[in-house]
Amino acid sequence: MHSSLRLLLRRRFWPLFITQMLGAFNDNLFKSAMIILAVYSFYQDPAAEMTFSALAGAIFIIPYLVFSATAGQMADFRDKAMLIRVIKSAEIMIMAVGAAGLMLHNIVLLMIALFAMGVHSTFFGPIKYAILPQHLDSDEVLGGTGLVEAGTYIAILAGNIAGGLMQGAVNNGELPHWAVAAAVLLVALIGRWAGGMVPAAPPEVAGQDIDHHPIRQSIRLVGATMHIPRLFLAIWSISFFWAMGAILAAQFPPLVKNEFHGDENVATLFLSIFSIGVAIGSVAINRLLQGRVSAKFSPISALVMGLFVFDLYWTVQHWPEGEGALLSIGQFIRLGHAERVLFDLFGVAVAGGMFVVPLYAFLMTTVPKAETARTVAANNIVNSAAMVGASVMLAILMKVGVSIAGTLLVVSVASLVAAWLAQKLHRACD
Repeated sequence: MHSSLRLLLRRRFWPLFITQMLGAFNDNLFKSAMIILAVYSFYQDPAAEMTFSALAGAIFIIPYLVFSATAGQMADFRDKAMLIRVIKSAEIMIMAVGAAGLMLHNIVLLMIALFAMGVHSTFFGPIKYAILPQHLDSDEVLGGTGLVEAGTYIAILAGNIAGGLMQGAVNNGELPHWAVAAAVLLVALIGRWAGGMVPAAPPEVAGQDIDHHPIRQSIRLVGATMHIPRLFLAIWSISFFWAMGAILAAQFPPLVKNEFHGDENVATLFLSIFSIGVAIGSVAINRLLQGRVSAKFSPISALVMGLFVFDLYWTVQHWPEGEGALLSIGQFIRLGHAERVLFDLFGVAVAGGMFVVPLYAFLMTTVPKAETARTVAANNIVNSAAMVGASVMLAILMKVGVSIAGTLLVVSVASLVAAWLAQKLHRACD
């Protein structure tokens, strides 16, 4: 743990760490503000709110399906530090569109910016993982991955808090209408500065051509990766994790408003607890594994995650109907069983972080460094397909009348599949 934290003082790590944190913070600042604006200002129907949340999630993920193959090739065949500078410059322009959408309450501009941020994240994703084995020693990769994941979820936490609180204050007239717009632009500018500090990371094999045909290259890339049994199991395990995460993330604001009768700040509290838990799990697993890349604890982590989700489902089923004004954080916490809800969320998140971090480290250390980014890109394609499928399934379930509690039960059952896949990976590789 101590040796991992020392990486934060190294030029070969800290600029990437800060760049990633700021990118994740800005993504969630924008998305949280957009969803709070929509759920608490635009819509008054639970089904419409859930559909909007699911649609927003799908729009952000679709670029991973289309552009991941190209992104993986670029990260393997070009200098990764140079690509980071280009991508972070593009973020400034994207956030200008998003800022306009927030100020004008324009759904079209908001969705365009959300899609563009999905493209931005698609191209940055393979780089942030592929650059780690290039800049870190082999015994530092798991620790570095854990720090990146922990930093990401701390940034998600901060972004969700900032987006929820700021947009809520804008909705109530406590902040000027341009406050969130100015914030996303400022963070994008700081992210560009940090990205400019990342040391050079030239390709392992120079002079390779990029196939810009997205469909052909995606099929070829996934096929070349998924035929390897160990990678197949790791990628599908990660995909089940992100599919479950997509359903949970889409549920939080409508779940809080319609089941727990909480206001915007309670929704932000839920997202915050979840983010803190994943960050803790991401760092704790490195301590348990002592720097060794292994799926040893992933099966039990998936089962624990499922048990906590099931308990959350049970609690929602027996929660009394709310009346009157929406509850503040203080009012919610004083309710009976509120601590059980928050503990369930925390348990799901800690177990989730412990589940997924070793699997990402496994992806990066199983293949040669020259192929790392394309392997991550293949993983992103399958992950995004699973997340889009989960979002579509969630929208269909809501359309046919399945309750929010019912979708929690679906997530709980899906964790059994994730545990089974992780156990097969553990037996095959450890």
